[in-house]
Amino acid sequence: MSKPLALHDDRLFPAEPGTRAIARRLYQLVKDLPIISPHGHTDPSWFAGNANFGNPTELLLAPDHYVYRMLYSQGIAMGDVGVGDRSGPSKADPRAAWRIFASNFHLFRATPSWLWMNFVFTKVFDIDVALSADTADHYYDTIDAALKTDAFRPRALFERFNIELIATTEGPTDTLDHHHKVLESGWKGGRVISAYRPDAVIDPEHEQFPTAMRAFAEVTGEDVYSWKGYLNAHRKRRQDFMKVGTTSSDHGHITANTANLSPADAEKLFQKVLKGDVTAADAETFRGQMLTEMAGMSIEDGLVMQIHPGAFRNHNGQVFERFGRDKGADVPSRTDYIRALKPLLDRYGNDTRLSIILFTLDETTYARELAPLAGHYPTLKLGPAWWFHDSPEGMMRFREQVTETAGFYNTVGFNDDTRAFLSIPARHDVARRVDCAFLARMVAEHRMDEDDAAEVAVDLSYNLPKKAYKL
Repeated sequence: MSKPLALHDDRLFPAEPGTRAIARRLYQLVKDLPIISPHGHTDPSWFAGNANFGNPTELLLAPDHYVYRMLYSQGIAMGDVGVGDRSGPSKADPRAAWRIFASNFHLFRATPSWLWMNFVFTKVFDIDVALSADTADHYYDTIDAALKTDAFRPRALFERFNIELIATTEGPTDTLDHHHKVLESGWKGGRVISAYRPDAVIDPEHEQFPTAMRAFAEVTGEDVYSWKGYLNAHRKRRQDFMKVGTTSSDHGHITANTANLSPADAEKLFQKVLKGDVTAADAETFRGQMLTEMAGMSIEDGLVMQIHPGAFRNHNGQVFERFGRDKGADVPSRTDYIRALKPLLDRYGNDTRLSIILFTLDETTYARELAPLAGHYPTLKLGPAWWFHDSPEGMMRFREQVTETAGFYNTVGFNDDTRAFLSIPARHDVARRVDCAFLARMVAEHRMDEDDAAEVAVDLSYNLPKKAYKL
């Protein structure tokens, strides 16, 4: 007999009855608020073309590195669960891939993926039995049939999920055609914007840097091999992005290092970069200088600046060679912010026209570095617990460690930062529940009135992301 599947209404709430009752009341105020998803990696072509999703494996497994990295850790080949490599799409049979996933779903117990996936299964597809080897085909057939209907097209799901806005992330050479198509379609059901992610033409160690620079020249019509033309090309592209609603840039640098070189020294370093004879230290300095240049551009055009450092990218060289980037082989690393950000902050840290949202994969910096920085500099806000830490425990650690120094209003609410479209409501629900649990404890300990906690809960869920990202 199949095991029943049901999510408990009190999941993630405190076990103590009185505190749990407060959390329930707070959650009732936020559970149905519209979703603001101001930073993520969903595919804009989904909303432009509004075509039906292909099959359960293509939608739920192949794009989700949280899922296949766990399977890979247990010796399951990524190609066998639908992940394509550099040669093209996976040749695995989608149903066979799904059966592998179902047979190994027990691996995800107590992980965020277990919460997100079961939310999707119960709330989106109305499945009431647990996923296992025995129910794999039932799941596949139920989901596959639903995906063939109009109710499960991307725009219909966007509206059903009560998403008010979603931001995708595009690179400096993207034509933004999908975003223009969404705008020209007249669709009133939601707002889809982009974020400017210029890493490929900023990082001299990026494997796409030479080809990206050539494409950068073509798309902007600028001489990107001169320092002036290169900076003008960035300004042009930022304006292009703003025309499709973009309000933020995003920078996924290895570290948070910044630099504040003189114009002459910056140009000299740029010429070294173009010649390809830079050392690792030169590349790091150039990336750091470009963060400072981007901060200056944000003062000019108003884009919010996001900095996402601290990932040791592509740790598994063999996986990178075969499958490329973003295949679950990135790991958190130690990250300095105090010294790294000082050159940028010395130049722009007190300018209230600039807004920088900092993220980290190094939780040891929450109380020691990030909260004190954001609790002082008017330019800085703290992004939510990110990537490896967007779990119930990670979100709670974030609130516990930054609130006493930075407060709530130097943070920016929640963003899901995901490629897995159907998991977005689940992720936001987890964040809202954890915040309500944290606030309920504050109320129960008489550290906050419940009326104030209610206001904070709404702000964290809805108002703060809108304000922080200028939406």
